[in-house]
Amino acid sequence: MSETAIIYLSALAIVDCFYLLWVALLDLSLSFLLDHPFWHAYPWCGILTFLEYGSLFSSTWIVVVFTIERYLALRMTKVKMHFSQSKATVRIILSVVLLCHLVAIPDYWINGVTMFNYTTDGENITLPRCFYENTMFSTLVVWINTFISGGIPFTLIIVFNSLIGYHLTQASKMFTKEQQRIIKGVTTKGMVRRTILLLFTVSFTFVALCLPRFVTYCILRTAYNYPDFNRDDYNLSINVFSDIAIMLQNLNSTTNFLLYCMVSKGFRQELRNLLKPNTRAKELGSHFTQTTMKVFSVTGSKMHRSRDPVDVVLTKLARID
Repeated sequence: MSETAIIYLSALAIVDCFYLLWVALLDLSLSFLLDHPFWHAYPWCGILTFLEYGSLFSSTWIVVVFTIERYLALRMTKVKMHFSQSKATVRIILSVVLLCHLVAIPDYWINGVTMFNYTTDGENITLPRCFYENTMFSTLVVWINTFISGGIPFTLIIVFNSLIGYHLTQASKMFTKEQQRIIKGVTTKGMVRRTILLLFTVSFTFVALCLPRFVTYCILRTAYNYPDFNRDDYNLSINVFSDIAIMLQNLNSTTNFLLYCMVSKGFRQELRNLLKPNTRAKELGSHFTQTTMKVFSVTGSKMHRSRDPVDVVLTKLARID
């Protein structure tokens, strides 16, 4: 896997972890565990909404940028040389994350804090609750969010993945069967093929798991967009499907992190070491091999040559108790 692919996938895993932190842990979990979570109060109500959408946008557009970058790298040599640099990739990702959080700023005002009276142990208390503001501004912002996180990214990912597939198909027709066999044997272990396979896996997983959320939300905002509609009435199939779509969208974030773990060579090695505790002797042998460096051979024209040159070997072995 190429270094740029590792950076993109690492950034995607980090952003998705933050999304799960805001949505799964703070929002959903605290709502069930606590009667009055802290984020119902001002200003946490708006801050949490802003963080949720900011991380969602970042995760979505990192996948989009990764897809476009792979296409440009296949088509243009100069672009490939520029984007193959780690510093350029890091700057692009940071710019995407920053821009996505700037776009998410209006989401701070789509929810409002309302004071409600509660009776607890015979005592009447007033506590804040964070609710969606059913205003024209909130509706417009949420519709924009839906297309920023769904409609536009889906279109771009499908288009550029199709172009990548078409480009690879056309490139394969330029060689004979014998040349394709030789090239295939060389590139199977290379980084390009694995990177493209990884890109397709991430992209189509993203579309498959997030598209239901986009569809169900559009249905809710069109066919069921009236004041008396009860979103908590699970006798209606649209409410059930909408919640399942939200679960699938959250599953996408978990899948991206799991995918990063599985394709990371270091993670797989540590996992094997953890599951096989009797590999300590093998580790010593591999450690010796990896840390042994042949520096030079003491031979030269001014010295008397012998049959066997003297090799100087440096090792750096950690002490194993």
